[in-house]
Amino acid sequence: MTILILIIVLALIFDYINGFHDAANAIATVVATKVLTPFQAVVWAAFFNFLAYWVFGFGVADTVAKTAHTMEINLVVILAGVIAAICWNLLTWWLGIPSSSSHTLIGGFAGAAVAHAIAVHGFSGYVGEDGATHYWYEIVSWYKAGKDGGMPSGVLIIIAFIVLAPLLGVLASYLISIWLLNASRKNIGPKIFTVAVMIGTIWFVASNLVPFSEIEKPRFESHFWSVIFEKENIKWCLVAFIILTVSVFCLIFSSLNLHQADAALKKMQLLSSAAFSLGHGGNDSQKVMGIIAAAVAVYINTSGVDFASLPTGWWGLDVILPQEDGSSHMPPWIPLACYSAIAAGTLSGGWKIVKTMGSKITKVSSFEGVAAETAGALTLYFTEHLKIPVSTTHTITGSIIGVGLTKRVSAVRWGVTVSLIWAWVLTIPISALLAGLIYFILSVFM
Repeated sequence: MTILILIIVLALIFDYINGFHDAANAIATVVATKVLTPFQAVVWAAFFNFLAYWVFGFGVADTVAKTAHTMEINLVVILAGVIAAICWNLLTWWLGIPSSSSHTLIGGFAGAAVAHAIAVHGFSGYVGEDGATHYWYEIVSWYKAGKDGGMPSGVLIIIAFIVLAPLLGVLASYLISIWLLNASRKNIGPKIFTVAVMIGTIWFVASNLVPFSEIEKPRFESHFWSVIFEKENIKWCLVAFIILTVSVFCLIFSSLNLHQADAALKKMQLLSSAAFSLGHGGNDSQKVMGIIAAAVAVYINTSGVDFASLPTGWWGLDVILPQEDGSSHMPPWIPLACYSAIAAGTLSGGWKIVKTMGSKITKVSSFEGVAAETAGALTLYFTEHLKIPVSTTHTITGSIIGVGLTKRVSAVRWGVTVSLIWAWVLTIPISALLAGLIYFILSVFM
C-alpha cells in the first residue's frame, strides 16, 4: 500500500509538472498576440483545464492503463515509469524544449515493463499461464485490433500519432487559415462555402448525439437540455459551437475594416484558446488517471486483497475502466485530483516554452492564433473521441506551422522546428531507457 500511495502522489506531481510544462501550448498564442497578459492567460487556461472534468470520459485513460499487461508487472514498474517521466519532463522544461509529456509517461511505463520482463524471464521464451510460449517484449501492448472495425490501439498506434497528430494540426490550421483569408474577400463564393460548412456541421453533430431515449439518467426534465448536457454529447456541442462561431465570423469578415476585424479576432482567440485548454485538460489528465488506474489494478493483483472487500465511493479503489458493454466507473477522487493538479500546474506557467511556441516557430498574429488554436482544439477532440493519447505539444506546434505555411514556406523557422522534431522522436526511447535503468536500481531496494 505504501508504494501505491507513493505512485499516486508522484503521478499527481507529474500531472502538476505537465500543467506548467504544457501551459505554453494553450497560452503561447494569446500571450504572443497580447490578447491577454501572461497572468490572465494562465488563469484562463487553468480554468478550462479543470472544466474538462465535466466534459470528457475515460477512453484515453483506458488506453494508457493498458500500455503494459497489468497481470504481469508489479508496482515497482509503474513507480520507475513515473519517476523517469518526471525527470525527462523537468529536463526538457529547463531546456525550454516543448516535448510531449504524454509520450514521456507512456515511454517510461513501457520501458520499465520491458525491464521487468527481462529481469524476471530473461531474453528466452517462457511458458505463461495460458500454456503458450511468450517473450519479454510481449509484456507491452504494442498493437490491438479495433472491435468491429474500430480504431486499433496500442503503443505502435500512439507512436504513429507522433507523426499524425502534428500533421492533422498542420492540415486543419492551413485549411482554416485559407478559409478565413478567402472570407475576407467581397465575393459570394466564400459565403456559399461557409453556409455549406454550417449545414454540414449541424448535420454531422446532430447525427452523433446520444438521443434522449438512450440516456440512462437524464439531468433535466427538458429533453433538449438533457441531450445537450449528456457527457457524451457536450464534446460534440462544443465542436459545433466552435465551427459555427468561426463560420459566423467568416460571413461578416468582408464587411469589417482592419481595426474591427482585428478586434473581433482577438475576442475569438479567447474562445479558441479556451477550447484548446479544454482539450489539453481532457487529454493529458486522463493519462495520469490511466497510470493511477493501472497501479490500483496491479496492487489488487499482487496484494491478495479481496476486491469485493475494498471500500467504494469517494475514497474507494473500485476502478473499472471502459468495458466491452460500454460500462465504466472511476472513484470521483481520481479524476478530480488529476484535473486539479494539471490546473494548478498551468497556473504556475512555463515561460521558457511560451517563448519557443509563441515566437520562435513563426510570428503569430491574432489571425494565426485563432486558426492554430481552433485547429489544435478540433484535433484533440477528434483523437480523444478515438481514445488515442496524443501530444498536445505536437498538435499545437503542427497547427502553428500550418498557419505559417499560408504566408510562405520560409515564414516557418525550420531550424527550430527540426530541433523540436528530434525532441519528439527521442522522447519515448530516452524515457523508456531511463525508466528501465530506474527500475533495476529500485529493484535492488524494493
